[in-house]
Amino acid sequence: MAHLEWSDALSLDLPLMDDTHREFVDRLAQAQSAGDDRLAAAWQDLITHTDAHFGQEDRWMLATRFASTNCHSMQHKVVLQVMREGAAEAADGKLGALRAMASELALWFPQHAQSMDAALALHLRRAGYDPVTGVVRRPEDLPAGLVEGCGSAACSDALPA
Repeated sequence: MAHLEWSDALSLDLPLMDDTHREFVDRLAQAQSAGDDRLAAAWQDLITHTDAHFGQEDRWMLATRFASTNCHSMQHKVVLQVMREGAAEAADGKLGALRAMASELALWFPQHAQSMDAALALHLRRAGYDPVTGVVRRPEDLPAGLVEGCGSAACSDALPA
């Protein structure tokens, strides 16, 4: 089973995002180490955190001209849906499926953070976006149109350098 621990490799130099990601890693570890009697509750706590975490990033994208249909937001929706399906599996007593999901989530998250979230963090810093207040200090540095891709170099609609 794959496990995830916080490391500097996951840091994106955006304190609020890094704090949220650290909390995600901690909650995932709690779910992975939970006994069968606590697994469903720990997973639900992870879902609640992840819903708020992804919602926060989605609001930042919206405030800084990422399209609501970009692949970053879509990935958030898909992952949350799968996590909720895992909760339903656990409610039916299928804890093995949930443990497998937790392991896959531990593999998925670093890639997501180091690509899509890193691109978002760079985008936010370029625009002087303050995630706490929502103020854009350099609106002239926002893209002229909506960012349709994920913002990473892997997307065809990557942010300009």
